[in-house]
Amino acid sequence: MRTTLLASAVFLGLAIPATAQDKAAAPAAPATYDAPIINNKGQTIGKIALRDGANSLVVRVTIQAGGLPPGWHGIHFHAVGTCADVDKFQDSKAHLNHDNAKHGLLNPDGPDEGDLPNVFAAQDGSVNAEVSSDTPLTGEGGLKDADGAALVIHASEDDHATQPIGNAGARIACAVIK
Repeated sequence: MRTTLLASAVFLGLAIPATAQDKAAAPAAPATYDAPIINNKGQTIGKIALRDGANSLVVRVTIQAGGLPPGWHGIHFHAVGTCADVDKFQDSKAHLNHDNAKHGLLNPDGPDEGDLPNVFAAQDGSVNAEVSSDTPLTGEGGLKDADGAALVIHASEDDHATQPIGNAGARIACAVIK
């Protein structure tokens, strides 16, 4: 009988802390962010939706847009969250790059934090794409830091190697992330 009581007490003693610990470790809801995409005329042409992954180390980026030239387009996270200078979107500065890495997903000395896969615009100029990045939405080094970031769509395809932007060409669309 004493062995049974002792075994029961040990079982209950282990079960109670584990249950309390499980409740304390419940994951927080992932951070999300939506923003309009504007073109060089200041017109809204679509939207981006960002969502932190389960561990906040990966962010999912959904892009829905229209009015783009058909074909492949480089997209990048830029260091400053502004699209105010609609003619060229230069105020968004260079790529997000805290580690001073080289540009390019195919570069052995890269990629920088702003590098993302290309997206394809259909013949009607529409893009419906989902990509991911290991740059977090919030927290240290995140997109939503003090000055934010911008998602920039370029006129041409990114070759993922040439410095500084992979020959991706002019900045033709932009979305603010703050």
